Amino acid sequence: MAFFGDPLYTPTYQPTGKEVAVIDTSRGTIRVALDAAGAPVHVANFCELASAGFYDDLKFHRYVPGFVIQGGCPNTRSMTPEQVAAGASGPDGSPGTGGPGYRIVHEYDSNPHNSHDDGALAMARSQNPDSAGSQFYFCLGPQHGLDSGYTVFGQTIEGMDVIAALRAGDVIRSVRIEQQ
Repeated sequence: MAFFGDPLYTPTYQPTGKEVAVIDTSRGTIRVALDAAGAPVHVANFCELASAGFYDDLKFHRYVPGFVIQGGCPNTRSMTPEQVAAGASGPDGSPGTGGPGYRIVHEYDSNPHNSHDDGALAMARSQNPDSAGSQFYFCLGPQHGLDSGYTVFGQTIEGMDVIAALRAGDVIRSVRIEQQ
C-alpha cells in the first residue's frame, strides 16, 4: 500500500478496454478481464506495473478464508514462501506494508461496475481513500460490504480454481497483459 507521504500518480498508459491480465502463480494461471471503462486509473496503473515486471516473484501475503487472497507487496520479493506464510518480517519490511512509492486516486465511487463478486480483482489501500498502489486482492466469494470503499478493476474469467487454492506464501511468477 502507498503511504500518505507518497505522491499521487497518474499513469501514462492509455487502456484500450480489451486488457486481460494473465497472472501466472505457483498454483496455476488466472485470467482477468480488466475494467478500463469503470476504473481506468487502476487498470492503467496495474498494466504499467505488470509491464515493468513489478509483480514478478512477489508472494501472496494475506489469506482470509472466505474473504480475500492478497498480493502485490514488494517487501515479499526477497522472502521465501515459508517466511511470508509465517508472517515474518523480511529485509525490506513486513509483508503487506510495501508499495510502488506512489499512490493512485480511488475510483470506487465513480465505477458503475464496482461490485465485489466472487473472483473480483480489486486494489487494497490504507485508511486514505487515495492510497492504493500495487497491492491487489481477489474476492473469495461475494464481498459486497467492500463495494463502497475499495476499487474493483477486473473480474476473473479463468482460474477460479487457482484462486480458491491460493494461500499466503504462494508465488506470483509473472503478470502479463494481453489484448482480447
